[in-house]
Amino acid sequence: MSIINSIRSLLPHIAPIPLSEKIRSGLAGGTAIFLLAFALKYLPHGTYPLLMLGSMAASAAPLFAAPHSPFAQPWNLIGGHLLSALAGWLTILFIHDPLIAAGVAVGAAIFLMHYFNCLHPPGAATALTLVLSSTQFESHGWQWVLLVVAINAGISLLLALLINNMLPSRQYPIPHTPPAPPKPGPFIALEQHDLEWALVQMKGVIDISEEYLAEIYKLALHRAQERSEAS
Repeated sequence: MSIINSIRSLLPHIAPIPLSEKIRSGLAGGTAIFLLAFALKYLPHGTYPLLMLGSMAASAAPLFAAPHSPFAQPWNLIGGHLLSALAGWLTILFIHDPLIAAGVAVGAAIFLMHYFNCLHPPGAATALTLVLSSTQFESHGWQWVLLVVAINAGISLLLALLINNMLPSRQYPIPHTPPAPPKPGPFIALEQHDLEWALVQMKGVIDISEEYLAEIYKLALHRAQERSEAS
């Protein structure tokens, strides 16, 4: 990569998203966090209080600003936080050095989320939260940890289902449909402005820039051409 391209890579990637969509995303995320805090305050509390995890604010970003992202889908949200909580809990049981524990918990959380196909970046913050507040979480027991994480993630999911589907041009969750086998036809080369146009039609945030999408297309096309020449 040249020096100029390296410098350009540090600049912001401007996504073709209307201002109205950005405003809706901010209002939706803020409303969701308010309703989550309200629910946790007034739900019946047992021996220990129901806390709101800071990682839920991180989850609000993909849930309400990029609801079409794979990271924002229900399995990623619930599985990501629960598996990360498991990673954090096991870490604080066996590693008492906070510096080592922080790295191990986050690394284990990322591995578990990847392994179980539920990668949700804010989940790693849940694992780190358990390490940073290990004294409190250890004293309350794993049942309370599971309850707090499950309620936080569960209410966040319900709010995402409700709020996103009330907003225009949004559908949440995105159904998983296996791709249909391609039909043979004339070869048409896509250009980057075609990808930019398609992203605008989505009327939402796709967590990949058109530059990366164009690069993925070029690599896939190159591989397909090599396969065709080899056959």
